[in-house]
Amino acid sequence: MKTNEGGIDRILRIVAGLALIGLTLTGTIGAWGWIGVVPLATGLIGWCPLYTMLGINSCSMNSKS
Repeated sequence: MKTNEGGIDRILRIVAGLALIGLTLTGTIGAWGWIGVVPLATGLIGWCPLYTMLGINSCSMNSKS
């Protein structure tokens, strides 16, 4: 499994996931907020299966000229 998420992408996913889970635990939003587990998990792992299917890679390229 090759990493296909860049640093900013991963941070945003983790923050969004935690926010959704937190809002669910406090009762602010309904049970659908548990979907926050998905962006949290992909952000922690650094790999998104949807990105792989669509050929997207948000990792920065470190090319030496």
